[in-house]
Amino acid sequence: MTAFARHLAGLIRADGPLRLDRFMALANAHYYATRDPLGAAGDFTTAPEISQLFGEMIGLCLIDHWERAGSPTRIHLVELGPGRGTLMADILRAAKLRPAFIDAAQLTLVETSPALRARQVETLKGHTPSWADNFDAIPLDAPLYLVANEFFDALPIRQFVRTNGAWHERFVALDDAGNFTWGLSSTVIPGEAAGGVRDPGPRRLDTAPSHVGPGSPLRSGRDNDGRNEEAIFELNEPTREIGAQIGTALNTHTGLALIIDYGHAATAFGDTLQAVKAHRFTNPLEAPGEADLTAHVDFQALAESSSATAHGPVTQGAFLTALGTEARAQALIRARPDQSAAIAAALTRLIDAGGMGTLFKAMALTGPGGPVPAGFAA
Repeated sequence: MTAFARHLAGLIRADGPLRLDRFMALANAHYYATRDPLGAAGDFTTAPEISQLFGEMIGLCLIDHWERAGSPTRIHLVELGPGRGTLMADILRAAKLRPAFIDAAQLTLVETSPALRARQVETLKGHTPSWADNFDAIPLDAPLYLVANEFFDALPIRQFVRTNGAWHERFVALDDAGNFTWGLSSTVIPGEAAGGVRDPGPRRLDTAPSHVGPGSPLRSGRDNDGRNEEAIFELNEPTREIGAQIGTALNTHTGLALIIDYGHAATAFGDTLQAVKAHRFTNPLEAPGEADLTAHVDFQALAESSSATAHGPVTQGAFLTALGTEARAQALIRARPDQSAAIAAALTRLIDAGGMGTLFKAMALTGPGGPVPAGFAA
């Protein structure tokens, strides 16, 4: 057991089992603070690291919207969870086509990891970003142009499990041998409280459907009410809070927020918590702080929490194709014929269903009266 895992075990012995969202928040904070997790030598690879095509298309989408919104002379260009800075570097390279966009942009990176901030400084040489620990620390006073790629999936979730006809919250506890194990609260959770007081409607846990979507580990057993026994509902409170903050900024100052992540378009039941280490799935409880803990994004909940105008979600493949990614790939192949195979393979990985094209979704949020962003149907 690592020193950090012993620290978590000590917290549990002192204060009792940890709610899943606290366990996940502590584990991911340690994980990101102590390493650069990206690339072949890390634990996972994101779309910007696969190909410049991704970032260039995002940049062109932002610039197109900015122009159709009247080319405001001052904007806040913000990225949530910028990784190594690769996506923003590609966005800014595409923006060289419109120097006025770069001149207008006040660049802010929302990043807490010292290791990744250091990489961002190197990647974005020649630019002068500011950093913030969280979105609401940015003093927004102009149109917002925001990008979040694989950011919301890493925010901590709560889980509620239906067992013996009632809902209980999931905790992380210790077994007799001192290893991490799953536990449930003894307190019954009312459906409306667990589902979220602000929007209990379709999220009422006492209306769990008899069919749960793909990827759920649910058993086939039913309780005496005919509802799913062992159904799981996930609630991501930080996603809703940040979504509300983004919506307020867009409704006040206008602009565009592009969110790309893996998840489901509509709120659903099921267990999506996963841990990735060295590009392989692992047990989320096996080595906390040494693996990337994520959960699928609930795009419906994110859109509803924002109160902004939502466009999509659409699949990443459909979004990038609509932006002209295939034509851009052909141009790159003509310019670099020696890299044609690599460029074609990267394109396939980004847009095909067998790669990231279907699981990953893209959603745009805009302020009142703003143009429909490129890549989304009117």
